[in-house]
Amino acid sequence: MKPQKRPANARVAAIAAIGQVLDDKLSLVGLNQPSAGLDPRDQAFARHLSYGVLRWLPALEFVVDQLLNKPLKHRDRDIKRLAMMGTFQLWKDESAAHAAVHATAECARIMGKPWAVGLVNALLRRFQREQEQILSVLEQSCEQYAHPVWLLDKIKADWPDHWKNIVNRNNLQALLYLRVNSQRAEFQDYFLKIQQQGFKARNHPRASNAVSIEPAVAVEKIPGFSEGLVSVQDPAAQLAADLVDPKPGERILDACAAPGGKTGHLLERAPGINLMALDRDPDRLKLVRENLHRLGLECSLQTADAGQPEQWWDGEPFDKILLDAPCSTTGVIRRHPEIKYLRSQGQVTKAVRIQKKLLESLWPLLNKGGSLVYATCSILKSENHEQIHGFLSRHPEAQLSGPGENANHVHLPGQQIFPGEEGMDGFYYAVIRKSD
Repeated sequence: MKPQKRPANARVAAIAAIGQVLDDKLSLVGLNQPSAGLDPRDQAFARHLSYGVLRWLPALEFVVDQLLNKPLKHRDRDIKRLAMMGTFQLWKDESAAHAAVHATAECARIMGKPWAVGLVNALLRRFQREQEQILSVLEQSCEQYAHPVWLLDKIKADWPDHWKNIVNRNNLQALLYLRVNSQRAEFQDYFLKIQQQGFKARNHPRASNAVSIEPAVAVEKIPGFSEGLVSVQDPAAQLAADLVDPKPGERILDACAAPGGKTGHLLERAPGINLMALDRDPDRLKLVRENLHRLGLECSLQTADAGQPEQWWDGEPFDKILLDAPCSTTGVIRRHPEIKYLRSQGQVTKAVRIQKKLLESLWPLLNKGGSLVYATCSILKSENHEQIHGFLSRHPEAQLSGPGENANHVHLPGQQIFPGEEGMDGFYYAVIRKSD
């Protein structure tokens, strides 16, 4: 299904965005501008609808399948998604019922399928009449949790005592968190500034530079963003700088650095460090450079594969290494609901192999007495606890320190942060020290 170049309204733009995710396997932040031509208010509404439908997609599809007398043809999957969007508005949103039904059904005409106007209208009106009965059927199925079956089964297996809380939190929208640049602004001054500009602001109990703001706005509307006073970063990601604990004069490697959030934070914390930031993708490394320029910071940037140090390492050991490893990103589904449909078990297996290679390749580059901080934004044990447990078993000179050092279970080294825990994204950290 090819998206229209200039959709007529926000709802049609949302359907185009959903199609790009599900059919073209694009992330929501990398779409081909399905909302171009809309005014800012309609763009925001289109974004709200597309995120909402993708957040609840398996449950919405289950409901619409209950409403249909017979399945729609594959070529009419856009009409099924239109019905799911109307269902989302009636069930999970605050849209007026008349607008949700009439305006959504009329989108079929705009999309060139006038025959479907009556069908969508009838489906949504039936949902209004039979909502309680249909939702009671949904509550007996795994689709109620709005996760693909493979991922739901994996979360259940990894976290039998926590899985319900994890998936429920995944289906909630996350707050917008900022990191105040300590080189350009005092935290309290910025905190008061955004309150004076009408935002509701809250600090965070664990990340000292983090502040959440409501309502969430586009980056260009965040006070002080363009001047480099703040960056957008979840508090869980901000904990990386605390664990690395950079000191002036230390030689530090930020492997897999793009898009540069943690790179900037390390430099803000200790401007006197000798920091090298790597990324294998030159376009993504360009993002690091742009972010550092906005923040008024600089370091050595190099396009290179961290897993192949023979191609870039100068032979001088690092005092500290931050390995923010490529992963399934299953800890940030609250912010990127499309992750549920862009990931597979095969991709998780591939990520585990890459993580192992990176750990083994970077460990020899670390000075004796130095530390490596391993981080992922995943909640899967194969990428986290099991990965680090295996590494420790292969390297007797590697000692766990920091969070999880005194873990009750030897197979659970490190620290797992669950999605929504103290308002944070799902993250995993392990600090590994090389013995002298």
